[in-house]
Amino acid sequence: MSEHDHDHDHDHEHEHGDEHDGEHEADEAADAEHLVRKRIALSQIRQYGDPVLRMPAGAVESFDDELVRVADRMIDLMHDADGVGLAATQVGILRRFFVFSHEGVDRVLVNPVITRRSGAEEDEEGCLSLGTVRVPVERQVEVTIQAKDVNGDDMELQLEGMPARVVQHELDHLDGVLIIDRTDTASRKEAMAQLRPRFQLASR
Repeated sequence: MSEHDHDHDHDHEHEHGDEHDGEHEADEAADAEHLVRKRIALSQIRQYGDPVLRMPAGAVESFDDELVRVADRMIDLMHDADGVGLAATQVGILRRFFVFSHEGVDRVLVNPVITRRSGAEEDEEGCLSLGTVRVPVERQVEVTIQAKDVNGDDMELQLEGMPARVVQHELDHLDGVLIIDRTDTASRKEAMAQLRPRFQLASR
């Protein structure tokens, strides 16, 4: 290897180093942007202590442009907040619909009703309205859910595992029920110890 070849390789290594540095900086910028979007999204989602989270939602009667607009906004919030589901009550709307992501498809379920349930399994759940709280919750493993889509057309989904858990979680929101209501006493006590300081700060 000649000195020129060595210098050329050395310069090439610098070029690759610069490329990696640029990629790293781009990743850091993307991560920072994501965190900002997440904070903004969570600031628009009602948090524990907000009375609307305890109110049962009423049936949707009008399938109009406003419903489509709100549902689209909720889907954006759900993704920005790193969620897999979001109920209307969590954005202060007392109407029976929620959005969730299922097999890479964003779905809107309006006036949903579970018509079949089977099996039971306990697993940890979190909630966009409860910060970092995670508690064990028992849910049905398989469910069939009937609803209308955002255009008012009938739909039926047969779900198993995580998607089944998600829709049960969101349906609870529409009834004013939170995961801390469905967990065991010890887990609820631990969760409340985390939630009370946040609630007190929010109330000031």
